[in-house]
Amino acid sequence: MNNFLETLEENPIIAAIKDNRGLKKALKSDCGLIFILYGDLITIVDIVKKIKAAGKIAFIHVDLLEGTSQKEVVFEYLKHFTEADGIISTKAHMIQHAKKWGFFTTHRLFLIDSMSYNNIDKQISISKPDCIEIMPGGMPKVIGWVIEKVSIPVIAGGLVCEKEDVVNALKAGATAVSTTNTAIWEM
Repeated sequence: MNNFLETLEENPIIAAIKDNRGLKKALKSDCGLIFILYGDLITIVDIVKKIKAAGKIAFIHVDLLEGTSQKEVVFEYLKHFTEADGIISTKAHMIQHAKKWGFFTTHRLFLIDSMSYNNIDKQISISKPDCIEIMPGGMPKVIGWVIEKVSIPVIAGGLVCEKEDVVNALKAGATAVSTTNTAIWEM
């Protein structure tokens, strides 16, 4: 966990990748952590291998990994066939399973209204993630509310489009931001 948190503190920009073009750019970037938002059971092994060879931390968004079901067996597969460091999921039960297999976990939460905001406590009490990612990430006021509510690192993700979004999210207390915007990776 320390390596993960140290990496975020040193470089709070997380490269989120959704295709091989993004992977190539992320490998050349200064980002120490990469969120993998694509792939399938065949390609994920090679994707993670490239990330690890570049000395970076790899988190797989398991909900977006094609060819898997929402069952624990996916984590056994990922543990045996990849060197992935962490898992991202929107589902509390998937975070629980990932933790059992020794993965660092990020529970991705979409904050679209007061109900979803008020549900954060329930979600993280079930999943017990290492950190949460809130989306959209360009809401500094809401980020501040979440920081006051939880005692784990918060990542702001989604619609982080320009430097101002990054600065505002970090100023509001986010530990890091994740984005597929390659221009942001070079900040």
